[in-house]
Amino acid sequence: METLTNNNQSQSIYDVIISGAGPVGLFLACELALAKCSVLILEKAENPHSPLKQLPFGIRGLSAPTIEALYRRGLLKELEIHKRLKDPHKTSALGQGSQPRRQGGHFAGIPFLDSNIDPSQWKYRLPSSTDTSLISEIEELESVLSRRAEVLGVEIKRGLAITDFHQTEDGVTVQSGDQSFKSKWLVGCDGSRSVVRKVGGFEFAGTEPEFTGYSAQVDIGDLEKLSPGRNVTPTGMYFQSQPGYLIMQDFDGGAFHNAEKPITLEHVQEVLRRISNTDVTINALHIVTTWTDRARQATTYRNGRILLAGDAAHIHSPLGGQGLNLGLGDAMNLGWKLAATIHNIAPSGLLNSYHTERHLIGAQVLDWSRAQVAIMRPDPHARALNAIVRDLMNTRDGATYIAGRVWGVFMHYNLGGAHPLVGHSVPNFEFEDGTRIGELMHDGHGILLDFDMNASLKTLASEYGDRMKYVSGRAKEQLGLSTVLIRPDGIITWASDSEPDEQSIRQAVALWLALSSFVTKIQIQL
Repeated sequence: METLTNNNQSQSIYDVIISGAGPVGLFLACELALAKCSVLILEKAENPHSPLKQLPFGIRGLSAPTIEALYRRGLLKELEIHKRLKDPHKTSALGQGSQPRRQGGHFAGIPFLDSNIDPSQWKYRLPSSTDTSLISEIEELESVLSRRAEVLGVEIKRGLAITDFHQTEDGVTVQSGDQSFKSKWLVGCDGSRSVVRKVGGFEFAGTEPEFTGYSAQVDIGDLEKLSPGRNVTPTGMYFQSQPGYLIMQDFDGGAFHNAEKPITLEHVQEVLRRISNTDVTINALHIVTTWTDRARQATTYRNGRILLAGDAAHIHSPLGGQGLNLGLGDAMNLGWKLAATIHNIAPSGLLNSYHTERHLIGAQVLDWSRAQVAIMRPDPHARALNAIVRDLMNTRDGATYIAGRVWGVFMHYNLGGAHPLVGHSVPNFEFEDGTRIGELMHDGHGILLDFDMNASLKTLASEYGDRMKYVSGRAKEQLGLSTVLIRPDGIITWASDSEPDEQSIRQAVALWLALSSFVTKIQIQL
Protein backbone atom coordinates (compact mmCIF):
# COMPACT_ATOMS: atom_id res chain seq x y z
CA MET A 1 0.00 0.00 0.00
CA GLU A 2 1.31 3.42 -0.93
CA THR A 3 0.86 6.62 1.07
CA LEU A 4 0.08 9.96 -0.56
CA THR A 5 1.22 13.06 1.33
CA ASN A 6 -0.45 16.36 0.49
CA ASN A 7 -0.60 19.56 2.57
CA ASN A 8 0.87 17.78 5.59
CA GLN A 9 -1.86 15.11 5.37
CA SER A 10 -1.34 11.52 4.33
CA GLN A 11 -3.77 9.10 2.73
CA SER A 12 -3.28 5.45 1.93
CA ILE A 13 -3.51 4.41 -1.70
CA TYR A 14 -4.73 0.87 -2.07
CA ASP A 15 -3.99 -1.27 -5.07
CA VAL A 16 -7.68 -2.17 -5.35
CA ILE A 17 -10.92 -1.04 -3.75
CA ILE A 18 -13.74 -3.57 -4.03
CA SER A 19 -17.35 -2.49 -3.59
CA GLY A 20 -19.27 -5.30 -1.92
CA ALA A 21 -18.36 -7.93 0.70
CA GLY A 22 -20.47 -10.73 -0.70
CA PRO A 23 -18.89 -14.02 -1.79
CA VAL A 24 -17.65 -12.58 -5.11
CA GLY A 25 -16.04 -9.50 -3.61
CA LEU A 26 -14.47 -11.52 -0.80
CA PHE A 27 -13.10 -14.21 -3.10
CA LEU A 28 -11.65 -11.60 -5.45
CA ALA A 29 -10.03 -9.86 -2.48
CA CYS A 30 -8.47 -13.16 -1.40
CA GLU A 31 -7.07 -13.74 -4.89
CA LEU A 32 -5.58 -10.25 -5.03
CA ALA A 33 -4.14 -10.41 -1.53
CA LEU A 34 -2.66 -13.83 -2.28
CA ALA A 35 -0.76 -12.08 -5.08
CA LYS A 36 0.55 -9.43 -2.66
CA CYS A 37 -1.87 -6.62 -3.54
CA SER A 38 -3.32 -4.23 -0.95
CA VAL A 39 -7.11 -4.42 -0.92
CA LEU A 40 -9.92 -2.45 0.72
CA ILE A 41 -13.50 -3.71 0.65
CA LEU A 42 -16.30 -1.21 1.21
CA GLU A 43 -19.61 -2.85 2.14
CA LYS A 44 -22.81 -0.85 2.58
CA ALA A 45 -24.36 -3.26 5.10
CA GLU A 46 -23.18 -2.82 8.67
CA ASN A 47 -24.12 -6.36 9.64
CA PRO A 48 -23.03 -9.26 7.41
CA HIS A 49 -25.87 -11.41 8.79
CA SER A 50 -29.27 -11.26 7.14
CA PRO A 51 -32.42 -13.40 7.52
CA LEU A 52 -32.34 -14.00 3.76
CA LYS A 53 -28.94 -15.67 4.14
CA GLN A 54 -30.28 -18.11 6.71
CA LEU A 55 -31.27 -21.61 5.75
CA PRO A 56 -33.13 -22.41 3.58
CA PHE A 57 -32.99 -19.00 1.87
CA GLY A 58 -29.21 -18.97 1.72
CA ILE A 59 -28.78 -22.45 0.25
CA ARG A 60 -26.84 -22.53 -3.00
CA GLY A 61 -25.53 -25.29 -5.21
CA LEU A 62 -21.83 -25.06 -6.03
CA SER A 63 -20.86 -26.16 -9.53
CA ALA A 64 -17.73 -28.01 -10.65
CA PRO A 65 -15.65 -24.89 -11.52
CA THR A 66 -16.48 -23.30 -8.15
CA ILE A 67 -15.65 -26.46 -6.22
CA GLU A 68 -12.36 -26.72 -8.11
CA ALA A 69 -11.53 -23.07 -7.38
CA LEU A 70 -12.17 -23.44 -3.65
CA TYR A 71 -10.24 -26.71 -3.56
CA ARG A 72 -7.27 -25.18 -5.38
CA ARG A 73 -7.07 -22.45 -2.75
CA GLY A 74 -7.44 -24.80 0.21
CA LEU A 75 -10.88 -23.45 1.11
CA LEU A 76 -13.13 -26.38 0.29
CA LYS A 77 -12.23 -28.27 3.47
CA GLU A 78 -13.48 -25.34 5.55
CA LEU A 79 -17.06 -25.68 4.25
CA GLU A 80 -19.14 -27.92 6.48
CA ILE A 81 -22.73 -27.39 5.34
CA HIS A 82 -22.51 -29.82 2.40
CA LYS A 83 -21.30 -32.56 4.74
CA ARG A 84 -24.50 -32.58 6.76
CA LEU A 85 -27.15 -30.96 4.58
CA LYS A 86 -29.08 -32.56 1.79
CA ASP A 87 -30.30 -30.33 -1.01
CA PRO A 88 -33.96 -29.53 -0.21
CA HIS A 89 -34.57 -29.10 -3.93
CA LYS A 90 -33.49 -32.68 -4.61
CA THR A 91 -35.90 -35.53 -4.10
CA SER A 92 -35.93 -39.27 -4.56
CA ALA A 93 -38.27 -41.23 -6.79
CA LEU A 94 -38.99 -44.96 -6.73
CA GLY A 95 -37.89 -46.85 -9.82
CA GLN A 96 -37.86 -50.55 -10.70
CA GLY A 97 -37.66 -52.75 -7.65
CA SER A 98 -38.54 -49.73 -5.46
CA GLN A 99 -34.92 -48.58 -5.48
CA PRO A 100 -34.53 -44.87 -4.68
CA ARG A 101 -33.44 -42.71 -7.59
CA ARG A 102 -31.81 -39.45 -6.55
CA GLN A 103 -32.60 -36.25 -8.40
CA GLY A 104 -29.33 -34.66 -9.52
CA GLY A 105 -30.82 -31.29 -10.41
CA HIS A 106 -33.28 -29.75 -12.80
CA PHE A 107 -33.76 -27.72 -15.93
CA ALA A 108 -36.86 -25.48 -15.83
CA GLY A 109 -38.17 -27.64 -12.98
CA ILE A 110 -37.73 -30.86 -14.98
CA PRO A 111 -35.57 -33.20 -12.92
CA PHE A 112 -32.66 -35.26 -14.14
CA LEU A 113 -31.66 -38.33 -12.16
CA ASP A 114 -28.17 -39.28 -11.04
CA SER A 115 -28.76 -42.80 -12.31
CA ASN A 116 -29.23 -41.49 -15.86
CA ILE A 117 -25.93 -39.57 -15.96
CA ASP A 118 -22.96 -41.09 -17.77
CA PRO A 119 -19.80 -39.43 -16.37
CA SER A 120 -17.65 -41.37 -18.85
CA GLN A 121 -18.76 -38.84 -21.47
CA TRP A 122 -16.83 -36.16 -19.55
CA LYS A 123 -13.46 -37.43 -20.72
CA TYR A 124 -11.30 -34.93 -18.81
CA ARG A 125 -12.72 -35.76 -15.38
CA LEU A 126 -10.53 -38.24 -13.50
CA PRO A 127 -11.42 -40.49 -10.53
CA SER A 128 -9.40 -38.03 -8.42
CA SER A 129 -11.58 -35.09 -9.52
CA THR A 130 -13.52 -33.03 -7.01
CA ASP A 131 -17.31 -33.32 -6.89
CA THR A 132 -19.40 -31.94 -9.74
CA SER A 133 -21.88 -30.34 -7.32
CA LEU A 134 -22.14 -29.57 -3.62
CA ILE A 135 -24.57 -27.70 -1.40
CA SER A 136 -23.36 -24.65 0.47
CA GLU A 137 -24.91 -21.77 2.35
CA ILE A 138 -24.22 -18.13 1.61
CA GLU A 139 -23.50 -17.12 5.20
CA GLU A 140 -21.04 -19.96 5.75
CA LEU A 141 -19.27 -19.22 2.47
CA GLU A 142 -18.97 -15.55 3.35
CA SER A 143 -17.61 -16.42 6.80
CA VAL A 144 -14.94 -18.69 5.34
CA LEU A 145 -13.91 -16.11 2.75
CA SER A 146 -13.96 -13.26 5.29
CA ARG A 147 -11.61 -15.14 7.59
CA ARG A 148 -9.25 -15.92 4.73
CA ALA A 149 -9.33 -12.32 3.48
CA GLU A 150 -8.47 -10.94 6.90
CA VAL A 151 -5.61 -13.43 7.34
CA LEU A 152 -4.23 -12.25 3.99
CA GLY A 153 -4.39 -8.60 5.11
CA VAL A 154 -7.54 -7.42 3.35
CA GLU A 155 -9.19 -4.45 5.05
CA ILE A 156 -12.98 -4.64 5.25
CA LYS A 157 -15.03 -1.56 6.18
CA ARG A 158 -18.73 -2.22 6.73
CA GLY A 159 -21.50 0.33 6.78
CA LEU A 160 -19.81 2.33 4.00
CA ALA A 161 -21.57 2.47 0.65
CA ILE A 162 -19.84 3.94 -2.37
CA THR A 163 -21.76 7.03 -3.41
CA ASP A 164 -19.49 8.38 -6.15
CA PHE A 165 -16.04 8.02 -7.65
CA HIS A 166 -13.74 9.67 -10.15
CA GLN A 167 -11.04 7.96 -12.18
CA THR A 168 -7.93 9.40 -13.81
CA GLU A 169 -5.16 7.78 -15.83
CA ASP A 170 -3.36 6.94 -12.59
CA GLY A 171 -6.06 5.88 -10.18
CA VAL A 172 -9.52 6.20 -8.68
CA THR A 173 -10.87 8.40 -5.89
CA VAL A 174 -13.86 6.79 -4.20
CA GLN A 175 -16.43 8.69 -2.15
CA SER A 176 -18.49 7.17 0.65
CA GLY A 177 -20.56 9.88 2.24
CA ASP A 178 -18.06 12.42 3.60
CA GLN A 179 -15.15 9.95 3.45
CA SER A 180 -12.87 9.44 0.48
CA PHE A 181 -10.47 6.63 -0.42
CA LYS A 182 -7.88 6.28 -3.14
CA SER A 183 -6.84 3.25 -5.15
CA LYS A 184 -5.26 2.27 -8.41
CA TRP A 185 -8.29 0.18 -9.43
CA LEU A 186 -11.94 -0.13 -8.45
CA VAL A 187 -13.99 -3.32 -8.87
CA GLY A 188 -17.76 -3.35 -8.52
CA CYS A 189 -18.98 -6.52 -6.83
CA ASP A 190 -22.00 -4.68 -5.44
CA GLY A 191 -24.85 -6.69 -6.88
CA SER A 192 -27.62 -6.29 -9.40
CA ARG A 193 -28.23 -2.63 -8.53
CA SER A 194 -24.53 -1.84 -8.64
CA VAL A 195 -23.62 1.77 -7.92
CA VAL A 196 -20.21 1.17 -9.51
CA ARG A 197 -21.87 0.04 -12.73
CA LYS A 198 -24.24 3.01 -12.82
CA VAL A 199 -21.73 5.71 -11.90
CA GLY A 200 -19.13 4.08 -14.15
CA GLY A 201 -21.36 4.51 -17.19
CA PHE A 202 -21.58 0.84 -18.14
CA GLU A 203 -24.32 -0.18 -20.56
CA PHE A 204 -26.48 -2.94 -19.08
CA ALA A 205 -28.23 -4.60 -22.01
CA GLY A 206 -30.67 -7.49 -22.03
CA THR A 207 -34.27 -8.63 -21.75
CA GLU A 208 -37.15 -7.76 -19.46
CA PRO A 209 -38.79 -10.25 -17.07
CA GLU A 210 -41.65 -12.63 -17.68
CA PHE A 211 -42.55 -13.23 -14.05
CA THR A 212 -42.27 -12.13 -10.43
CA GLY A 213 -40.76 -14.82 -8.24
CA TYR A 214 -41.43 -15.13 -4.52
CA SER A 215 -39.37 -16.88 -1.84
CA ALA A 216 -41.18 -16.93 1.47
CA GLN A 217 -41.17 -18.49 4.91
CA VAL A 218 -44.77 -18.82 6.03
CA ASP A 219 -47.14 -20.63 8.37
CA ILE A 220 -49.88 -22.34 6.38
CA GLY A 221 -52.98 -23.37 8.28
CA ASP A 222 -54.20 -26.03 5.85
CA LEU A 223 -51.04 -27.40 4.24
CA GLU A 224 -52.86 -30.47 2.95
CA LYS A 225 -54.51 -28.30 0.28
CA LEU A 226 -51.13 -27.88 -1.44
CA SER A 227 -49.25 -30.62 -3.27
CA PRO A 228 -45.64 -31.18 -2.20
CA GLY A 229 -42.71 -30.52 -4.51
CA ARG A 230 -42.83 -28.46 -7.70
CA ASN A 231 -46.25 -27.81 -9.22
CA VAL A 232 -46.78 -26.16 -12.60
CA THR A 233 -50.31 -24.84 -13.02
CA PRO A 234 -52.19 -22.93 -15.75
CA THR A 235 -51.34 -19.67 -13.94
CA GLY A 236 -47.77 -20.19 -12.73
CA MET A 237 -45.72 -22.44 -10.43
CA TYR A 238 -45.45 -23.09 -6.71
CA PHE A 239 -42.91 -25.23 -4.93
CA GLN A 240 -42.54 -26.35 -1.34
CA SER A 241 -39.46 -28.32 -0.42
CA GLN A 242 -40.17 -28.42 3.30
CA PRO A 243 -42.96 -27.16 5.54
CA GLY A 244 -43.12 -23.39 5.66
CA TYR A 245 -40.71 -22.72 2.76
CA LEU A 246 -42.48 -21.59 -0.38
CA ILE A 247 -41.34 -20.55 -3.85
CA MET A 248 -43.76 -19.15 -6.45
CA GLN A 249 -43.58 -17.83 -9.99
CA ASP A 250 -46.34 -15.47 -11.07
CA PHE A 251 -46.16 -14.68 -14.79
CA ASP A 252 -47.10 -11.03 -14.46
CA GLY A 253 -44.23 -9.67 -16.56
CA GLY A 254 -42.38 -8.80 -13.37
CA ALA A 255 -44.96 -6.11 -12.59
CA PHE A 256 -45.15 -6.61 -8.84
CA HIS A 257 -41.39 -6.82 -8.36
CA ASN A 258 -40.83 -3.75 -10.50
CA ALA A 259 -43.47 -1.77 -8.59
CA GLU A 260 -41.41 -2.20 -5.39
CA LYS A 261 -44.55 -2.37 -3.26
CA PRO A 262 -44.60 -3.71 0.30
CA ILE A 263 -45.06 -7.49 0.28
CA THR A 264 -47.95 -8.23 2.62
CA LEU A 265 -49.35 -11.51 3.90
CA GLU A 266 -52.57 -10.78 2.03
CA HIS A 267 -50.74 -10.33 -1.26
CA VAL A 268 -48.69 -13.54 -0.89
CA GLN A 269 -51.86 -15.46 0.00
CA GLU A 270 -53.70 -14.04 -3.02
CA VAL A 271 -50.89 -15.07 -5.37
CA LEU A 272 -50.66 -18.54 -3.83
CA ARG A 273 -54.40 -19.09 -4.04
CA ARG A 274 -54.51 -17.99 -7.67
CA ILE A 275 -51.55 -20.14 -8.73
CA SER A 276 -52.54 -23.23 -6.73
CA ASN A 277 -56.28 -22.84 -7.45
CA THR A 278 -57.07 -23.48 -3.79
CA ASP A 279 -58.41 -21.46 -0.87
CA VAL A 280 -55.32 -22.17 1.22
CA THR A 281 -54.77 -19.85 4.20
CA ILE A 282 -51.47 -18.29 5.28
CA ASN A 283 -51.51 -17.60 9.02
CA ALA A 284 -48.14 -15.85 9.28
CA LEU A 285 -45.57 -14.36 6.92
CA HIS A 286 -42.06 -14.46 8.45
CA ILE A 287 -39.66 -13.68 5.60
CA VAL A 288 -40.34 -12.89 1.97
CA THR A 289 -38.42 -11.56 -1.00
CA THR A 290 -39.20 -11.16 -4.68
CA TRP A 291 -37.07 -11.68 -7.77
CA THR A 292 -37.51 -11.87 -11.53
CA ASP A 293 -36.01 -13.46 -14.62
CA ARG A 294 -34.72 -10.14 -15.96
CA ALA A 295 -31.55 -11.03 -17.89
CA ARG A 296 -29.03 -8.24 -18.42
CA GLN A 297 -25.29 -8.05 -18.93
CA ALA A 298 -22.78 -5.23 -19.04
CA THR A 299 -21.60 -4.86 -22.63
CA THR A 300 -18.06 -4.51 -21.30
CA TYR A 301 -16.64 -5.57 -17.95
CA ARG A 302 -13.99 -2.85 -17.95
CA ASN A 303 -14.07 0.92 -18.30
CA GLY A 304 -10.56 2.27 -17.75
CA ARG A 305 -9.63 1.48 -14.16
CA ILE A 306 -13.15 0.33 -13.27
CA LEU A 307 -14.12 -3.34 -13.52
CA LEU A 308 -17.27 -5.32 -12.79
CA ALA A 309 -17.75 -8.85 -11.47
CA GLY A 310 -20.65 -10.97 -10.25
CA ASP A 311 -24.20 -9.62 -10.33
CA ALA A 312 -22.86 -6.14 -11.01
CA ALA A 313 -21.81 -7.48 -14.42
CA HIS A 314 -24.74 -9.79 -15.14
CA ILE A 315 -28.15 -10.67 -13.74
CA HIS A 316 -30.57 -13.44 -14.62
CA SER A 317 -33.18 -15.69 -13.09
CA PRO A 318 -31.88 -17.73 -10.13
CA LEU A 319 -33.30 -20.87 -11.77
CA GLY A 320 -30.64 -23.52 -11.48
CA GLY A 321 -28.62 -21.44 -9.01
CA GLN A 322 -25.87 -20.46 -11.44
CA GLY A 323 -25.50 -16.80 -10.42
CA LEU A 324 -23.18 -17.39 -7.46
CA ASN A 325 -21.03 -19.78 -9.47
CA LEU A 326 -20.80 -17.36 -12.37
CA GLY A 327 -19.65 -14.57 -10.06
CA LEU A 328 -17.04 -16.69 -8.28
CA GLY A 329 -15.74 -17.70 -11.70
CA ASP A 330 -15.35 -13.99 -12.53
CA ALA A 331 -13.30 -13.50 -9.38
CA MET A 332 -11.03 -16.48 -10.07
CA ASN A 333 -10.42 -15.25 -13.62
CA LEU A 334 -9.88 -11.60 -12.75
CA GLY A 335 -7.76 -11.85 -9.60
CA TRP A 336 -4.43 -13.02 -10.98
CA LYS A 337 -4.77 -10.91 -14.13
CA LEU A 338 -5.41 -7.69 -12.20
CA ALA A 339 -2.59 -8.54 -9.78
CA ALA A 340 -0.13 -9.00 -12.65
CA THR A 341 -1.27 -5.67 -14.10
CA ILE A 342 -0.80 -3.92 -10.74
CA HIS A 343 2.73 -5.34 -10.44
CA ASN A 344 3.51 -4.15 -13.99
CA ILE A 345 4.33 -7.69 -15.08
CA ALA A 346 1.26 -8.53 -17.18
CA PRO A 347 1.67 -9.53 -20.80
CA SER A 348 0.00 -7.17 -23.27
CA GLY A 349 -3.78 -7.57 -23.30
CA LEU A 350 -3.91 -9.86 -20.27
CA LEU A 351 -6.38 -7.74 -18.29
CA ASN A 352 -8.63 -7.28 -21.32
CA SER A 353 -8.85 -11.06 -21.63
CA TYR A 354 -10.97 -10.97 -18.45
CA HIS A 355 -13.84 -9.44 -20.42
CA THR A 356 -13.20 -11.60 -23.48
CA GLU A 357 -13.33 -14.83 -21.53
CA ARG A 358 -15.97 -14.12 -18.91
CA HIS A 359 -18.45 -12.12 -21.01
CA LEU A 360 -19.01 -15.11 -23.28
CA ILE A 361 -19.50 -17.45 -20.30
CA GLY A 362 -21.96 -14.96 -18.80
CA ALA A 363 -23.91 -14.68 -22.05
CA GLN A 364 -24.25 -18.47 -22.17
CA VAL A 365 -25.66 -18.56 -18.64
CA LEU A 366 -28.14 -15.79 -19.45
CA ASP A 367 -29.37 -17.73 -22.48
CA TRP A 368 -29.58 -20.87 -20.36
CA SER A 369 -31.83 -18.95 -17.98
CA ARG A 370 -33.98 -17.59 -20.81
CA ALA A 371 -34.39 -21.07 -22.28
CA GLN A 372 -35.75 -22.36 -18.97
CA VAL A 373 -38.27 -19.55 -18.72
CA ALA A 374 -39.38 -20.19 -22.30
CA ILE A 375 -40.64 -23.67 -21.43
CA MET A 376 -42.09 -22.69 -18.05
CA ARG A 377 -44.67 -20.25 -19.32
CA PRO A 378 -48.25 -21.28 -18.53
CA ASP A 379 -49.35 -21.61 -22.16
CA PRO A 380 -49.86 -24.50 -24.65
CA HIS A 381 -46.71 -23.75 -26.67
CA ALA A 382 -44.48 -23.90 -23.60
CA ARG A 383 -46.19 -27.06 -22.34
CA ALA A 384 -45.51 -28.75 -25.69
CA LEU A 385 -41.82 -27.79 -25.55
CA ASN A 386 -41.66 -28.83 -21.91
CA ALA A 387 -42.92 -32.32 -22.76
CA ILE A 388 -40.28 -32.79 -25.47
CA VAL A 389 -37.45 -31.59 -23.24
CA ARG A 390 -38.71 -33.85 -20.45
CA ASP A 391 -38.53 -36.86 -22.77
CA LEU A 392 -34.99 -35.94 -23.83
CA MET A 393 -33.88 -35.48 -20.22
CA ASN A 394 -35.13 -38.96 -19.39
CA THR A 395 -32.53 -40.40 -21.78
CA ARG A 396 -28.94 -41.12 -20.74
CA ASP A 397 -27.43 -38.70 -23.24
CA GLY A 398 -29.97 -36.00 -22.42
CA ALA A 399 -29.47 -36.21 -18.66
CA THR A 400 -25.68 -36.26 -19.10
CA TYR A 401 -25.74 -33.16 -21.30
CA ILE A 402 -28.06 -31.19 -19.01
CA ALA A 403 -26.10 -32.19 -15.90
CA GLY A 404 -22.86 -31.18 -17.61
CA ARG A 405 -24.28 -27.74 -18.36
CA VAL A 406 -25.90 -27.24 -14.95
CA TRP A 407 -22.75 -28.33 -13.10
CA GLY A 408 -20.35 -26.39 -15.32
CA VAL A 409 -18.48 -29.48 -16.49
CA PHE A 410 -18.35 -28.14 -20.06
CA MET A 411 -17.04 -24.70 -19.09
CA HIS A 412 -13.90 -23.71 -21.01
CA TYR A 413 -12.29 -20.73 -22.72
CA ASN A 414 -11.43 -20.44 -26.39
CA LEU A 415 -7.69 -19.83 -26.06
CA GLY A 416 -6.68 -21.31 -29.40
CA GLY A 417 -3.89 -23.85 -29.36
CA ALA A 418 -3.61 -27.20 -31.05
CA HIS A 419 -4.29 -29.45 -28.06
CA PRO A 420 -7.96 -30.12 -27.18
CA LEU A 421 -7.30 -29.55 -23.46
CA VAL A 422 -6.18 -25.93 -23.96
CA GLY A 423 -8.73 -23.61 -22.37
CA HIS A 424 -10.07 -26.32 -20.07
CA SER A 425 -9.67 -26.62 -16.32
CA VAL A 426 -6.68 -28.82 -15.52
CA PRO A 427 -7.76 -32.34 -14.53
CA ASN A 428 -6.96 -33.15 -10.92
CA PHE A 429 -4.03 -35.41 -11.71
CA GLU A 430 -3.06 -37.73 -8.86
CA PHE A 431 0.63 -38.50 -8.60
CA GLU A 432 2.10 -41.81 -7.53
CA ASP A 433 2.61 -40.59 -3.96
CA GLY A 434 -1.07 -39.59 -3.65
CA THR A 435 -0.52 -35.84 -4.07
CA ARG A 436 -2.97 -34.15 -6.43
CA ILE A 437 -2.29 -31.19 -8.67
CA GLY A 438 -5.02 -29.12 -7.05
CA GLU A 439 -3.20 -29.35 -3.72
CA LEU A 440 -0.15 -27.70 -5.31
CA MET A 441 -2.14 -24.62 -6.36
CA HIS A 442 -2.96 -23.14 -2.94
CA ASP A 443 -0.46 -20.32 -3.50
CA GLY A 444 -2.09 -19.16 -6.75
CA HIS A 445 1.00 -19.77 -8.87
CA GLY A 446 1.26 -20.81 -12.49
CA ILE A 447 2.73 -24.29 -13.05
CA LEU A 448 4.80 -26.08 -15.66
CA LEU A 449 3.81 -29.72 -15.17
CA ASP A 450 6.29 -32.23 -16.54
CA PHE A 451 5.11 -35.84 -16.42
CA ASP A 452 8.21 -37.21 -18.14
CA MET A 453 10.71 -35.52 -15.81
CA ASN A 454 12.41 -33.98 -18.81
CA ALA A 455 15.77 -32.48 -17.80
CA SER A 456 15.55 -29.83 -20.52
CA LEU A 457 12.20 -28.60 -19.15
CA LYS A 458 13.65 -28.33 -15.68
CA THR A 459 16.44 -26.22 -17.15
CA LEU A 460 13.93 -24.14 -19.10
CA ALA A 461 11.88 -23.50 -15.96
CA SER A 462 14.99 -22.46 -14.05
CA GLU A 463 15.64 -19.75 -16.66
CA TYR A 464 12.48 -17.99 -15.51
CA GLY A 465 13.73 -17.81 -11.94
CA ASP A 466 10.84 -16.88 -9.68
CA ARG A 467 8.40 -16.62 -12.57
CA MET A 468 7.27 -20.23 -12.74
CA LYS A 469 6.62 -23.25 -10.53
CA TYR A 470 8.06 -26.47 -11.94
CA VAL A 471 6.38 -29.76 -10.96
CA SER A 472 7.55 -33.13 -12.25
CA GLY A 473 6.47 -36.71 -11.62
CA ARG A 474 4.37 -39.53 -12.96
CA ALA A 475 0.61 -39.49 -12.45
CA LYS A 476 -1.69 -42.47 -12.08
CA GLU A 477 -3.68 -41.30 -15.11
CA GLN A 478 -2.05 -38.78 -17.45
CA LEU A 479 -4.58 -38.76 -20.32
CA GLY A 480 -1.69 -39.34 -22.68
CA LEU A 481 -0.06 -36.01 -21.79
CA SER A 482 3.63 -35.31 -21.40
CA THR A 483 3.69 -31.60 -20.48
CA VAL A 484 1.08 -29.07 -19.32
CA LEU A 485 1.30 -25.31 -18.68
CA ILE A 486 -1.28 -24.14 -16.16
CA ARG A 487 -2.42 -20.58 -15.42
CA PRO A 488 -2.83 -19.41 -11.81
CA ASP A 489 -6.60 -19.94 -12.14
CA GLY A 490 -6.13 -23.60 -13.12
CA ILE A 491 -6.78 -23.18 -16.85
CA ILE A 492 -4.50 -25.03 -19.26
CA THR A 493 -2.79 -22.67 -21.71
CA TRP A 494 -0.55 -25.19 -23.45
CA ALA A 495 -0.27 -28.98 -23.53
CA SER A 496 1.56 -31.69 -25.43
CA ASP A 497 1.17 -35.45 -25.78
CA SER A 498 4.70 -35.94 -27.11
CA GLU A 499 8.19 -34.55 -26.74
CA PRO A 500 7.52 -30.88 -25.95
CA ASP A 501 8.70 -28.09 -28.24
CA GLU A 502 10.54 -25.63 -26.00
CA GLN A 503 9.86 -22.70 -28.29
CA SER A 504 6.11 -23.32 -28.05
CA ILE A 505 6.34 -23.40 -24.27
CA ARG A 506 8.24 -20.13 -24.23
CA GLN A 507 5.61 -18.53 -26.43
CA ALA A 508 2.81 -19.73 -24.12
CA VAL A 509 4.67 -18.47 -21.05
CA ALA A 510 5.18 -15.11 -22.73
CA LEU A 511 1.48 -14.91 -23.60
CA TRP A 512 0.09 -15.78 -20.17
CA LEU A 513 2.74 -15.76 -17.47
CA ALA A 514 5.50 -13.45 -18.69
CA LEU A 515 7.35 -11.64 -15.92
CA SER A 516 4.97 -12.98 -13.25
CA SER A 517 7.28 -12.17 -10.37
CA PHE A 518 4.61 -12.99 -7.81
CA VAL A 519 4.90 -16.57 -9.07
CA THR A 520 7.56 -18.22 -6.92
CA LYS A 521 9.63 -20.96 -8.51
CA ILE A 522 9.34 -24.13 -6.50
CA GLN A 523 10.74 -27.35 -7.94
CA ILE A 524 8.77 -30.30 -6.68
CA GLN A 525 9.82 -33.86 -7.44
CA LEU A 526 6.94 -36.27 -6.99
